[in-house]
Amino acid sequence: MPQVGVQLARNAGATVIGLFGGANHKWLTDHSVIPVTNGERVEDRIRAASGGKFDGFIDTFGGGYFELAIELGVALNRIDTIIDFAAAAKYGVKTEGNHEGATADVLAQLAGLLAAGRLEIPIAKIYPLADVRDAYRELEQLHTRGKIVLEP
Repeated sequence: MPQVGVQLARNAGATVIGLFGGANHKWLTDHSVIPVTNGERVEDRIRAASGGKFDGFIDTFGGGYFELAIELGVALNRIDTIIDFAAAAKYGVKTEGNHEGATADVLAQLAGLLAAGRLEIPIAKIYPLADVRDAYRELEQLHTRGKIVLEP
């Protein structure tokens, strides 16, 4: 789940709907996100939660979410993925991720939000650098809540 992205969207005044499974419901509601359980008929639950209005869709998981966004009627220029590059190529949508925001100005803005208490960076787990393979295995599960940190 993209905790930082959710917080940035909320800080910008967006209403955010978060698809979730398992233990993420509380985190979403604690951060003023409308939680929608993933699974069968998810499109219907998203439409009900949003009132049928969608300004954008960010895919951080892959596996068919582009098609879901299209079915929901989200304009192609308002869909972004950080993981499903095949779908992005097929539909011609954005693949803007962390590298797009890696500038001194953006980092300064993020630092300001952190200092003001308007942004938190959750740490899921800290691995010694020697255990980098284990860190990647955890990331491959696609269920990490927070950042993985490698410690030299």
